[in-house]
Amino acid sequence: MKHVAGKRTNRVTSATPDRGIIEDHLGLERLIFFSDAVFAIAVTLLALEIRLPDATDLDNDAQLLAALAALGPKYFSYVISFLVIGSYWLVHHRSFRHIVRYDRRLLMLNLLLLMVVAFLPFPSSVIGESNSRVATIFYALTMVITGLLSAMIWLHAHRHGRLTDQQLAPPVFRQGLLRSLIPPAIFLISIALAYIDSDLARYSWISIAFVSLLLRQTTSR
Repeated sequence: MKHVAGKRTNRVTSATPDRGIIEDHLGLERLIFFSDAVFAIAVTLLALEIRLPDATDLDNDAQLLAALAALGPKYFSYVISFLVIGSYWLVHHRSFRHIVRYDRRLLMLNLLLLMVVAFLPFPSSVIGESNSRVATIFYALTMVITGLLSAMIWLHAHRHGRLTDQQLAPPVFRQGLLRSLIPPAIFLISIALAYIDSDLARYSWISIAFVSLLLRQTTSR
């Protein structure tokens, strides 16, 4: 028996066995819920990396203020990582907004993306502890991999409308793909900048928000 839920069904179909496409509402919902949980845990772990040194005298105002100020790099890594992970979640959310079917490749791409997302608190803690070139490149490279996996999910799911309830118009498809490629492109550029100056490379990450906002305003006209 088929149960209708919006535009999706709980039916498992074998109408396209050669392509390995599965139409299963419950399975798709489990995939989305699991993904959201991993993203939520990742951003939560970012905050746990911000801790005062054990030797801090909490009753001494001057010493406490100095200790809080010394955590500046950790604040920066938290804000950047939170915003970037949030942007990747938004891309993930947009990707799955019209997905009504899935296949083995989509499951694997999504699993790889979640593996890297769950790993992101570690490189975030590294740049919070070190201002070195290696730390900067390590963080940027991890973000590049995350962004490329996110873009691959968008490309695989929406190309030719294989897994969606409708095929996107070519301009909308290209805009979505471009949005998903902006963060990894900027992080890739920052790797080259890190050989000039690590601080310059890190400050370049802030441009992700401005470029994304500019693209959104341009495409909404």
